[in-house]
Amino acid sequence: MNRHRTALSVLLSAGALVAGVLTAATPSIAADAPASFRQQHTQGFWTAERMREATPLDVTAVPGAARTPVATSAAPTAVAPTAALSAASPTAFPQAGGAWTGGGAVVKTSGRVFFTMGSRTASCSGNSITSANGSTVMTAGHCVKYQGAWHTNWVFVPAYNNGSAPYGQWSATKTFATDQWAASEDMNMDVGLAVVAPLNGQTLSQAVGAQGVLFNGGYNKKMYSFGFPAAAPYDGTKLVYCSGNSGKDFLLTKDHGLGCNMTGGSSGGPWFQDFNEATGLGTQVSVNSFGYTFLPNRMYGPYLGNEAKAAYDKAQTS
Repeated sequence: MNRHRTALSVLLSAGALVAGVLTAATPSIAADAPASFRQQHTQGFWTAERMREATPLDVTAVPGAARTPVATSAAPTAVAPTAALSAASPTAFPQAGGAWTGGGAVVKTSGRVFFTMGSRTASCSGNSITSANGSTVMTAGHCVKYQGAWHTNWVFVPAYNNGSAPYGQWSATKTFATDQWAASEDMNMDVGLAVVAPLNGQTLSQAVGAQGVLFNGGYNKKMYSFGFPAAAPYDGTKLVYCSGNSGKDFLLTKDHGLGCNMTGGSSGGPWFQDFNEATGLGTQVSVNSFGYTFLPNRMYGPYLGNEAKAAYDKAQTS
């Protein structure tokens, strides 16, 4: 077995129900695979029970560090947040992993992602970001497509709370990934997006707000990451965060790295620089992506470069 496959653990959702099958499988992906998918969704599929029982999967993947050069010297491109929401109370920095009790905008903009993956139900995390259509969620690439197949029954549940959806379930009409993730599941490009349908006459950003996003923002930043980890010691019921000074992966990818003990299910949750604990607003610069099995308590997230910006532009104008 490829040594990289056993060394690098993707946090698709977390739990070992089908780990053996997925670990042994080698992705079979066409080089010209389309980087978007028109979603299939069954109304009423995601009951509270189904959301609680969505399997956190523990899978491994081959990193694509040698396949796609990551341009890190391009001019930064920033998109400001849509609106500031309620205030929050300051919390600890650094933090290796704990429940977010501060409140603020991040409580509404972040949420859990649910989807079917073949015959299984699974979960990730995601975040509402400012966009032209007001309806765009950013997550990890493997949270929209994995092992060559696009997930179905894809919904975003902002402010998820133990089976309840206080702001509703937002069904994806189309999901996107970077061209490089869609074609070869390159770990450097593990970025996915979803456009969700309006709900009760509102767009997502009108209902819960949206965080700003920055492309080509550089490395070595003071960073906060958020997600809904579902594998022990977490159970997927709470918004969890990590904070600290980030660095650049010196092993197999060009990703950001951050001290963090979040587990599976946190994949796709947002990373912020310039995060304001008093408002819960920040500038999103990455997503939770993977961890090395031999480096516990450290999370990695893709660098949002020109490739991620291209995927974002396709999504926000869809």
